[in-house]
Amino acid sequence: MKSVHLLVTDLFLPHEYAADVCAGLSLPALESLLARAVPTRPPVLSPVESAERNGKLSDTLEAALCRLLAVPGAPLASVSAAFDGLEPGCWLRADPVHLRLQREQVVLLPNVTLGEDEAAALCLSLNEYFSDQGMAFFAPHPQRWYLRVAEVPDIRTVPLSQAAGRNIHGHLPTGAEARRWHQLLNEVQMLLHAHPLNELREARGELPVNSVWLWDADAAGVGGGCRYQTASADEVLVEMLATAADIPYSGWAERWQLLGGQPLAGEGAQLLVWTGLRAALQRGDLAGWRQALQDFESGYAQPLWQALRNGKIDRLELEVLGGEGLRHFSLTPRDTWAFWRRPRPLADYSVESTQRK
Repeated sequence: MKSVHLLVTDLFLPHEYAADVCAGLSLPALESLLARAVPTRPPVLSPVESAERNGKLSDTLEAALCRLLAVPGAPLASVSAAFDGLEPGCWLRADPVHLRLQREQVVLLPNVTLGEDEAAALCLSLNEYFSDQGMAFFAPHPQRWYLRVAEVPDIRTVPLSQAAGRNIHGHLPTGAEARRWHQLLNEVQMLLHAHPLNELREARGELPVNSVWLWDADAAGVGGGCRYQTASADEVLVEMLATAADIPYSGWAERWQLLGGQPLAGEGAQLLVWTGLRAALQRGDLAGWRQALQDFESGYAQPLWQALRNGKIDRLELEVLGGEGLRHFSLTPRDTWAFWRRPRPLADYSVESTQRK
């Protein structure tokens, strides 16, 4: 089957402000796709995802990507470390973040802008402090740090994307060794708070790196291998997993095209992952969310709609991640002509917002 699988984050806004933010948007192709699509059942879950659902945790981007791009027996931190050129080992992501006290909450701000020299200096200080504890920090990329440990810790962690912009209470590591890792994070925070480099950053009006966020995820996904011929995304995790799964990858283009401008070859699918709306929301940039969606309408929704109607692809699978979880839709060329399924405004698909604790 020649198909396209599209995963979009935060397309459906919380209902309390969806109507206001979506007012005036012109989205005829996207609204037609949603109206004519058929809601489908969620995919089969891995044991890890099932445990997360039973634990009332929201779906994460990392869990969705690991399901779509299975890498047998590989934790995501190890896949990420290999992508960034680190040797095989027992790894945790330990990304640099800023924790901000807001009233009674401690809110995590990700994506702190750092130079390579700054990242190296901070990791050097961390390694000097923790040199006798059998662990080491590495920063092969300024925004992607790693912690190498002797053995897999008995903890469960929350991915950075899930904790970003939220109160860290309730998102810290849990499990048998949680107390030890909470203590380690406290020591990291005390060391970084007093670091001269952070004092210089604050003097320049830049956010200090006052903590790291420890996390990992199971990249084993669901059995059966990957069915995609190619993957394209604006999220580096997709590139990491596609590289590990030996799937051709390309960055996010301004406009969707069939593979090489030609119909998909043989029985295969194209995976598209777009997180531009989430990035805008995490910045609190609702105007940026609107502009990103208008660009998506012209660059992706419209050509995908036409490709379906013209029979150039046999199926579009759409997954929308955000709010209370994943919502799944499927659309065939025949569905596009179901005129009785009238388009509705995007705000009609709004969701109950999750409490950002």
